[in-house]
Amino acid sequence: MSTVTILGAGVMGSAMCLPLRDRGHAVRLVGTHLDTEIIDSVKATGRHPKLNVKLPDGVSADQHGDFARALGSDTDLILLGISSAGIAWAVDRLCETLKAPVPIVMITKGMHPEADRLTALPDRVASEVKRRTGIALTIAAIGGPCIAGELAVRRQTGTVITSHDLPFAQQLCDMLETDYYHPRLSPDVIGVEICAAFKNFFAIGVGWAAGHLEKMAAAENRAFNHNAAAIIFDQAIRELMVLVAAHGGTEQSVWGMPGAGDLYVTAQAGRNSRLGNNLGRGFTYSQTREGPMKGDTIEGAELGVTVATTLRTMMQAGTLDARSLPLTTALLDALTNDIALDIPWAALHRSA
Repeated sequence: MSTVTILGAGVMGSAMCLPLRDRGHAVRLVGTHLDTEIIDSVKATGRHPKLNVKLPDGVSADQHGDFARALGSDTDLILLGISSAGIAWAVDRLCETLKAPVPIVMITKGMHPEADRLTALPDRVASEVKRRTGIALTIAAIGGPCIAGELAVRRQTGTVITSHDLPFAQQLCDMLETDYYHPRLSPDVIGVEICAAFKNFFAIGVGWAAGHLEKMAAAENRAFNHNAAAIIFDQAIRELMVLVAAHGGTEQSVWGMPGAGDLYVTAQAGRNSRLGNNLGRGFTYSQTREGPMKGDTIEGAELGVTVATTLRTMMQAGTLDARSLPLTTALLDALTNDIALDIPWAALHRSA
């Protein structure tokens, strides 16, 4: 059995304690500087206050200042469970703590913008640690439709594990698989990572439909707005195909669990969908952040703001076909120009 140190005690990082412990691995859960109350609760009662479950017996809990001690010299695997906004903080902790290579698996969802393309976060983490410490890390990532609250009560869950080192990814699949957690292997690092990140972005668009329903006059038959949501969902998949292909990924990631599967569960609920709902009701992004979603981390919106310049540069250069990305363009405009989200219905039907 292995010793796994999880950095990040949010809901997803903590939910990963279950398949790890159920497979007999030793688990050390280390919070970030934002997880103090969570770690205090786990240490005192074993209960995770946001997941509202008791974590499995044998999970140790430490505050972020004790990361080096928790890592020790016997950690076989580091699981990065931080949000995309915390990736720079996590890289700092790795660089100041690691003395030798330790394999890493990431559940962080996001992309790093370069001048003319997007880079997957696992590649960014590896390159930064190598540049600053000289340590070459083996890194994998987990994508696919996994709601933390469901995993935390052992509901059936399928994911995809990807890495440039396929034997390492297969090793992770083997060490994590249980009768309820079913990881699959994928060699498509960039495709899986684009889907993992952009499903949050496109879920904003899908969520728009339910919010816009509230602005519409009530129909005598009490009709909903699911048709509109389905059109937007379909367009999101089409545009994921364009983004993935432009970066050298494969379509299988888009129509499989990393893309369609993950977008489906993300569009059901959560902060990205709630932002879309508010945009559908007529709020702008800034009005939503200062009003009904004040203090919330909305990863799809943060991604859009982060990558907007790169995507627009790629469209201008022709490495991305702007005509094939009308939904992407509308979402970027709404997020970066703080204007109403206007779904370009006719352009959706005519896009390649």
